[in-house]
Amino acid sequence: MAQLILLFTVFLCAIITTPLAERIRVPQPVLMTIIGFVLAVLPFVPNVSLEPDLILPLVLPPLIYAAAQRSTTRYFRQNYRVILLLAVALVVVTTVAVAAAMHWITPGMPIAAAVALGALISPPDPIAAGAVAQSVGLPRRLMGILETEGLFNDVTALVVYGLAIEAVVSGEFSTAEAVWRLLLSAVLAVVFGISIGWLSGKAIGLLSDATLQVALSMLVPFAAYVLADRLHGSGVLAVLVCSLWINDHAVGADDVSFRLVGSAFWDVVELLISGIAFGLIGLEWSSVLKEVGRGWPSMLGDAALVIVVVVGVRLIWLLPGAWFTAWLDRRMGRREDAAPLGWRESVVLWWSGMRGVASVALALAIPFTVHGGAEFPLRNEIVFIAFSVVIFTLLFQGMTLPLVVRWLGLARDQDAEDHEERRLWYRASRAGLMRLKEMASGEELPEELVDRLKQRQVDRLARSRPDLYDDRQREEWKQRVKAVKTLRRVESEMLAASREEMQTARTEPGADPELVDRVIRQLDLRSER
Repeated sequence: MAQLILLFTVFLCAIITTPLAERIRVPQPVLMTIIGFVLAVLPFVPNVSLEPDLILPLVLPPLIYAAAQRSTTRYFRQNYRVILLLAVALVVVTTVAVAAAMHWITPGMPIAAAVALGALISPPDPIAAGAVAQSVGLPRRLMGILETEGLFNDVTALVVYGLAIEAVVSGEFSTAEAVWRLLLSAVLAVVFGISIGWLSGKAIGLLSDATLQVALSMLVPFAAYVLADRLHGSGVLAVLVCSLWINDHAVGADDVSFRLVGSAFWDVVELLISGIAFGLIGLEWSSVLKEVGRGWPSMLGDAALVIVVVVGVRLIWLLPGAWFTAWLDRRMGRREDAAPLGWRESVVLWWSGMRGVASVALALAIPFTVHGGAEFPLRNEIVFIAFSVVIFTLLFQGMTLPLVVRWLGLARDQDAEDHEERRLWYRASRAGLMRLKEMASGEELPEELVDRLKQRQVDRLARSRPDLYDDRQREEWKQRVKAVKTLRRVESEMLAASREEMQTARTEPGADPELVDRVIRQLDLRSER
């Protein structure tokens, strides 16, 4: 019961800290981590007893699935250079650098154990980076780079980590086998992701109720992760591919209810699970200190050196990498959509490399013993250093990122975003107008109805591109907009009265609540429209 109360407390904190973070301008993951620290030191709060092997399967699939729904396959194809530069190459380089540093300062640590430490702290957390970037108003292109990196870097890190742990436990390691396992893991993940995405899309299409469709979609990321992981594929990549496949092929333009219900559902899931994930970091810190014992002060120097290596390698890699990508784009005549254009953007990407729940889960999942019954070499030090890196990057970098963004003068170009949104509305309105013209020429539609619908669509065109109309047309449009606003206000009051009447009907003797709720739902959808 105490564990359940703690879970509900963290859920409540995740809800409360969301508006609080916006008000005090502190990233919500940072607040949840601090709350986890506070809960951990309270004497009446129980210790967390969640199995480390369950953290990744419970936390990563829904978070990755929800994040991938905001993207497309085409977007990832356009940003393949970012994936190779940051999510693959930088993870490997960071792993090697950390392993070399640990082997230098701790000669008694086996190379494979040092590689495991490097792998588990090499991938920045996509949820932390996205939440922090959103809170400071980064340009959308930089946010896209961070999310792209975060969604793919776990694939590389998990495979390298698994091979390193296996090498420590068994005492055997093969470079050729490691490369083969990495490639096989990616191929199997893509196959399983597409297969489960295709099957899920067919199943969703057979269900006519949006609630059932969303309920099925809730199971999909876990199925993709577990199946791929059990069959030696990358569970993270399988979930990502599956989500993109469903988005691109299974959800049609007319699936309005599924999108409305699904969007609200996954927003709630992402809020609660990310709250649990970052709260867990703080909660587990006290357990790590107890496990390490009084020897943790002697580990601070090693932890500080690893932090310098992790943070420094990212900067050293990003600056020349950004320059090289930009140079390659110029030589090939391509736009630089995926690469940072200058040193300021590179610095922001560097300072946004915060570690999170994946690093914590992998550190806690390190086995206590190897084959033969001997202790896993320097396990306590590896766990302590991993947590130190997570806490430094999440708290210090997360808290100071707004200052870095303001100092560099980088912020979201709201005017450019508004212009792009108006351009999209113009395209949508033009498409609707063309469809109306086709229907009017092919069907016997009342002329009054056609004129009314045409005028409404023309008003949308004027709202999105007012520069295409003269002063008289703009004034007429403003008058019509004023009339429409009045109409909507009156209709909103009418719908509110209808809903209130249905709420009264719901409490009357003999009323069927299900029928009443059906009417209320339709009224709600009309209000939403």
